[in-house]
Amino acid sequence: MIWFDLITPKSVLFFKPIIDGIKAKGRDVLITTRQGEGYSEIVELLKLYKMEYVDRGVFGGERLADKLSASIERQKALMEYVSIYRASKLICLCSVDANRVAFGLGIPIINFYDIPLSDHSANFKKALPQARLTLPLSEKVFKPFVVPDDIFVRFSLEPEQIYEYNFIDPLIWLKDFRADFEYVRAIFSKYGIDPEKPYIVVREEEYKSSYVSRKYPFLYEGIMEVKRITGANVIFIPRYESDHLKKEFPDAYVIEEKIIIQHLLAFAGLFIGGGGTLNTEACYFGTPAISTRSFISHYDKYQIDQGLMVWANNREELVRLSGELFGKRQDEKAAAVFSGMSVNLDYMTDIIIHGSHAPNHPINMFESPD
Repeated sequence: MIWFDLITPKSVLFFKPIIDGIKAKGRDVLITTRQGEGYSEIVELLKLYKMEYVDRGVFGGERLADKLSASIERQKALMEYVSIYRASKLICLCSVDANRVAFGLGIPIINFYDIPLSDHSANFKKALPQARLTLPLSEKVFKPFVVPDDIFVRFSLEPEQIYEYNFIDPLIWLKDFRADFEYVRAIFSKYGIDPEKPYIVVREEEYKSSYVSRKYPFLYEGIMEVKRITGANVIFIPRYESDHLKKEFPDAYVIEEKIIIQHLLAFAGLFIGGGGTLNTEACYFGTPAISTRSFISHYDKYQIDQGLMVWANNREELVRLSGELFGKRQDEKAAAVFSGMSVNLDYMTDIIIHGSHAPNHPINMFESPD
């Protein structure tokens, strides 16, 4: 039994093709997750993609004390449940609770991680709490090419434990995706949105996460000015509760159900995002993208350097960049950047199930396993 702990929306999307591949090779899989008040996005995604799961523990919310209490209780719940199934290994995106339980029970841990630092340098003062609490416990670590190996070595890993793959994470679920504007029309019909009018998709930062120091207000302060100068519909994809967005922005639309957001991103005139995953997805589709994140990660820096995304740090920059970029698609540039990446799922699942196939590490996931 191979155990996956999926505690972020990205982890559901990232591991779905890997889980499917492992099941196709005859292995059993156990999926655990969590939810909480105002935080049901992960469970909704699992249901949307028809993935069987077990809900154990809750999201602790914004306060550190609440996070710690929820984490302790979740570890107890996971320990009791996982012990029954005798998991042979844990696979996750550095889930702190699952790592602690697996380590305590002697279950080998394989962590995937593309954002060990809240910075694009090697400044370990900006190491994320999740990385500090998980990476040193790993038997193996998978990481994208944009993050230097040395960072993982400094997390107490030996070079032979580090596996490098030649793609940015969202490519694993986008490589076979085909955008369909009829899907967009159907969603817009539910919300009374004019499908013939250009639109902007907006995503908040993960301001309740432990690696975000505080909630930055300039996105909220500038978005209606962006709407005015572009003449576009503004569509929010809420990260947490949606009521405050509907109240604060009555002239915008708030999508409250879980949808396949990639269809909307592919046809948007602009994407403004405070996270990482949807930002990269927008870049992949050639949609102009503005990051309002409070920091620049390694993969953010790569996309900025490739000219697929820009970074805004205040209200004035957000408004100016929105006016400059709105409607200016970058399809050819995106195709050139992402066509150089590929995903070898078969090799990846073989390493997860059986261990290393090659004596020298790190390996490139796009190379043939033969």
